Amino acid sequence: MLRAMIVDDEAPARSELRFLLEQTGKIGSIIEASSVRSAIEMLMEARVDVVFLDISMPGASGLQLAEALYKLKNPPAIVFVTAYSDHAVEAFDVDAVDYLMKPVEEARLDRAIEKVIARAKPAAAVEPAAAKPSNIERIPVEKGGRKVLIPVDQIRFIMAKDDYSCIFTDDDRFLSTTSLAQFESKLGEFGFFRVHRRYIVNLANVEDVETVPSGAIQLGVNGVDERIPVSRRRVVPLKKALNL
Repeated sequence: MLRAMIVDDEAPARSELRFLLEQTGKIGSIIEASSVRSAIEMLMEARVDVVFLDISMPGASGLQLAEALYKLKNPPAIVFVTAYSDHAVEAFDVDAVDYLMKPVEEARLDRAIEKVIARAKPAAAVEPAAAKPSNIERIPVEKGGRKVLIPVDQIRFIMAKDDYSCIFTDDDRFLSTTSLAQFESKLGEFGFFRVHRRYIVNLANVEDVETVPSGAIQLGVNGVDERIPVSRRRVVPLKKALNL
């Protein structure tokens, strides 16, 4: 179900369009704005999939709002709903999905919604791939000639050693042929952080951050005797990750 916004300075026009959208059965929620300014304020608080946008309004025009939204990294789809046909070319310059004329016909509105859904499908199609790392809750390693699965929350830190990565848990350590760069990519969303070219640390197990006389930073990790060095270029992002 799509989340929609209607932007029109005329209340009767918003009411009529809301009714038609609700009749389609494809819109899950609808918010309304009577001006570009109020639309921007609402969009700062709520995420929508599609904006049904009038063009001619007092103050800033619908085209100006569309131009601003077009510059966003992940903009909502734009469907213009207007009484004038002379802005169609400009509308598609901002990658509008459709351009509807008032009074809006039900069949024409339904086709516009289908276009919005079709455009959203490629993004939806990559969601499983983006969510795939969440399935990496255990790391497979070799131990004594057998495959061992280590829960990621048991890992304290990972250290590069020769051609291997050495995985340290609270009571054991394991060698893996997976590179530190690969671990960094796989475990980032689980709270692991590359603090040094040779070390990745589970931030949930960091107990303290120490500045040594040389000015360098070292980490104390729960269950680990040795101090973990932090490279100078990683200090700022690390402190940000730890909310320091």
